[in-house]
Amino acid sequence: MIPAVLAMILAIGQGSAGQDPNPPGLGGGAQDATTAAAPAPTGALGQDAAGLSLADGRYLAGVRAAVSFISADSIKAVRVLSTLEDAAPLPGLPPEVPSGVLVVLAPDEAEFVRLTGGAAPDWGAGVALPALSTIIIPAYTSARGTGWSDLRLLRHEWAHIGLHQYLEGLRVPRWFSEGYAQWASGGWDWGEGWKLRIALARGGSSLDSLTFSWPRDEARARTAYLLSATTVEYLVVQSGPRALEVLLRRWKELGNFDRAFRATFGITTAQFEEGWRRYVKDRYGWLFVLSHSAVFWMFLSLMLVAMAGVRRRARRDRMARLRAADIADRPRFWLTHDGLQNDDSGPDPDGSE
Repeated sequence: MIPAVLAMILAIGQGSAGQDPNPPGLGGGAQDATTAAAPAPTGALGQDAAGLSLADGRYLAGVRAAVSFISADSIKAVRVLSTLEDAAPLPGLPPEVPSGVLVVLAPDEAEFVRLTGGAAPDWGAGVALPALSTIIIPAYTSARGTGWSDLRLLRHEWAHIGLHQYLEGLRVPRWFSEGYAQWASGGWDWGEGWKLRIALARGGSSLDSLTFSWPRDEARARTAYLLSATTVEYLVVQSGPRALEVLLRRWKELGNFDRAFRATFGITTAQFEEGWRRYVKDRYGWLFVLSHSAVFWMFLSLMLVAMAGVRRRARRDRMARLRAADIADRPRFWLTHDGLQNDDSGPDPDGSE
């Protein structure tokens, strides 16, 4: 795959004379996209995609995805396209889903804000536009997505697009959409399990609140992502990986999430939420919080060092007392009242004299 993409990128920058003035659709070759009135790739994209064009933009196209970028980001464009073309199938979805996806590499922060319409918060690493089968990610170095690798970010947004394409535009609850994308991209950070316990101890966020009012504050949003990820984890743990495939297939057939959920698992989403809360509390209880907390292990290490120091000091004091109680080799009471003669060294401690 890499050699083919490299061959395509070599064609970028060549003169546009004699080329088709329209940029390619998905599956076409790589061409210069700077010709006058050149539209964005067609296919899954509609007329709203015109606002996703980059000034002096170029395109790389594969079988399932195309990447829009500027020439300075050509190396990253090759890497992104190769990653998506070689991506493993998404959980529960046919291997050919998604397809016809456009990835736009924003060259700077201003362009990222323009492309996303300012919808992404300051900490947002990327944006998926499922209705347009489009993913927008920054190609520049920034604080966005701290802690997320490029591979995980791409997989996360890829999962959003795949889920939407498979369900053909059906309404997807926010908690399930984010939970599925989190699970498909490799789960979640186990080191943040303590946040789950604290969130639920405070009353937590119901699945409905995750659906209708997804928080924009970074700390609360990260907790919401963790909670949503455990919902899909709970489904897989309780019913097996194939449960996702069955649920998604029935969802597509019935056109309604609640009906498909009940037909698959025999319970309502409200009953599922009760079981999920118990699962999270049991699975990620206080023992888990303590055993996976860096602060806890640091505190425990300091306690062990302090205890070792106290024990060492106590041993030194005890040895000092024992030495003070020992009888000396030539104790003072063996000496005569007037002192010893020059030729007399006193009684032999061995008793031989």
